Amino acid sequence: MTTNNDRLLIYGAALLRGLAAGAISVLAAVYLAKRGFDAAVIGIVLSAGFAGVLAGTVFGTYFADRVGRRRSLVSLALLAAIGGVLLVMADTLWAAALAAFFGMLNTQGSDRGAAQALEQAILPGTASDAQRTQVFARYNALADVGGAAGALLAALPALLRDRWQVPDLRAYDSTVLVYAALSLLVALLYARLSAHTERAPLPLANLAHDAPPSIRREVYRFSGLSALDAVGGGFIGSALIAYFLYARFGVDEAQLALLFVAARTMTVLSHFVAAWLAGRIGLVNTMVFTHIPSSFLLLTLPIAPSFEVAAALFIVREGLSEMDVPTRQSYLMAIVPPHERAWAAGLSQLARAAGRMVSPLLAGAAMQAGALWVPIAAGATIKIVYDLLLWRAFRRIRPPEEQ
Repeated sequence: MTTNNDRLLIYGAALLRGLAAGAISVLAAVYLAKRGFDAAVIGIVLSAGFAGVLAGTVFGTYFADRVGRRRSLVSLALLAAIGGVLLVMADTLWAAALAAFFGMLNTQGSDRGAAQALEQAILPGTASDAQRTQVFARYNALADVGGAAGALLAALPALLRDRWQVPDLRAYDSTVLVYAALSLLVALLYARLSAHTERAPLPLANLAHDAPPSIRREVYRFSGLSALDAVGGGFIGSALIAYFLYARFGVDEAQLALLFVAARTMTVLSHFVAAWLAGRIGLVNTMVFTHIPSSFLLLTLPIAPSFEVAAALFIVREGLSEMDVPTRQSYLMAIVPPHERAWAAGLSQLARAAGRMVSPLLAGAAMQAGALWVPIAAGATIKIVYDLLLWRAFRRIRPPEEQ
């Protein structure tokens, strides 16, 4: 009963964090502009937020197990809530940047920080090996649903302004405070986690080392490949795909919005298909053999004859592209000892964060030069290389339920 309750609390926290992240990712830049900050300052503030996310992930990777997972999760959520309140009060560049840094302001549209890594470390302890991938599928689906609903929550300022005549800036302040309140609710959920969520004790035979060198080597290799995958993903983020379709086919914002709603719906459903498929062909095979077709579908976008064809191909691609997410998380947590899960999940998150920082600059430069297809081709190619290397390196290392 305790482990089931812990799982439900993490599900709820993931949904609320997705809701908060989805809202602030849409609102943050516009809100700062309405506060009178220019484009350069907005860039600094958003970068400070990403630096805070990175710092939080470093803490989660190397120190959270020592401090305590429950205490660390509560502290991270409280910092996010305090950061939101301070952002409303900030009236200078440095005040806004510090609020973004200490609040770990994440404007990616989905949460990919220290809290997610710690949740990944806790979830396997709430289920059997046979249930683990299904648990991760539900977890990711709820986070994605929260992110999509959060994007709708970003319409709240306009609703307050137009329906109830709330002054424009006050309406935006109120919405940022809702973001802070959501983070506070997350902290309350974390505070109810049981002692079973803490780090598993070291096995008696392994008191001298946290994990065998062979396991650590595999985690480093897995994280390195994750960084390569993130480099490829950075070339083909949602914003760049939307810009490509806008520039190539001249579509308007409403068409793009409908397309991405359909794409996110496919992503949510794909998590459950991934769990079902992994039970039949294995976690690594599911990761690789769904990811490669999604990359080939991406390569068809530059040669699609019309927006309708490109949209259909993109929606199918989105139904395959994230089937590796719950399976990847489940696999990594399965191959490391329970007491090393927070470290392994955090290291993978750090590698992905580093990889994502590299490619958007190159993609933007290529698009500005007029080569709209180059980032798509580069991203798809890098991801195919990643999949082949992953399959070669890990196809013989099986999780317990597949042995």
